[in-house]
Amino acid sequence: MKSHLPPLRSLQAFEAFGRLGSIAGAAQELNVTPGAISQHLKALENHVGVQIILKDGRKSVLTSVGRSYFELLASGFDRFAKAQTLIEEAKTGKDLRVSGLPTLLLKWLNPHLQTFQTSAKEVPVRLVSTYAEPDRLMIGEMFRLTYGAVARQYPYFRELFTDICFPVCSPEFADRHPHAMTLHGLRDLPYFEIDWGPNYPNVPRWRDWFLHHQTDPPDNRPVSVHSLSGSALEAAAAGQGVVLAQHSFARLDLMHGRLVRLSEKSLPMPEPYYVCWGEHTLEQPAAREFLVWLEGLAAGLSQT
Repeated sequence: MKSHLPPLRSLQAFEAFGRLGSIAGAAQELNVTPGAISQHLKALENHVGVQIILKDGRKSVLTSVGRSYFELLASGFDRFAKAQTLIEEAKTGKDLRVSGLPTLLLKWLNPHLQTFQTSAKEVPVRLVSTYAEPDRLMIGEMFRLTYGAVARQYPYFRELFTDICFPVCSPEFADRHPHAMTLHGLRDLPYFEIDWGPNYPNVPRWRDWFLHHQTDPPDNRPVSVHSLSGSALEAAAAGQGVVLAQHSFARLDLMHGRLVRLSEKSLPMPEPYYVCWGEHTLEQPAAREFLVWLEGLAAGLSQT
């Protein structure tokens, strides 16, 4: 038997109450009286037949069932908000929104973005640096630049490039530690690790690099562990130690002499970087232009 949904206004009042924590706050947001919010909450409780709101002195709070009910409803109302944003952006002229892993945007995309903006002057580009992956349907997003298997959750994805890793440090650090140019010399130096978190397990560590080149990994612990590759690169550029750097991230620092490469040996990244997009993204001419430009950028830089 199909259940009948409660009135939308009651659900809206409940979602606002659960999110804001008070009847007065919900009333202000929805531009109604507190009495109207109370009526909607009572009607919802009668409809569902379960106590979802409890009086606690002069306050009203969610019961445990009410909290679970709210969390499920909140995800739906969040989609409503994103859908409305989509419509508003379509009416007013949309920015080209690019969500991506922080260092991938900072060190790989951003230094070259001006070449795209020169050819697409009327299209503002909004960069969102985050490890948090967007909604799988890409609602409210245009493109996502990410790494590895997580790309396969999106409607469309395309491989950009597979990076390589090698050890780097500052020129001053290399001068102070000439033995850093050898595999065994590297083992005794202060080093940084990079850990992106559980969503990206296939990021090479120093242990992988040494084992790939048939050398025992270092016995000493890292000086520090960085969640951002860019942060670890900056620590290395400041002369604090060595880091296993990705070529695409360290490329400009190597060109400008802030970092030096310590070995011609390298380690391929286990997985490629990807660009991902949603069902309707390429309906926008600027989005199609950006995708073509991005693929050209990846192809050009992977050959250097």
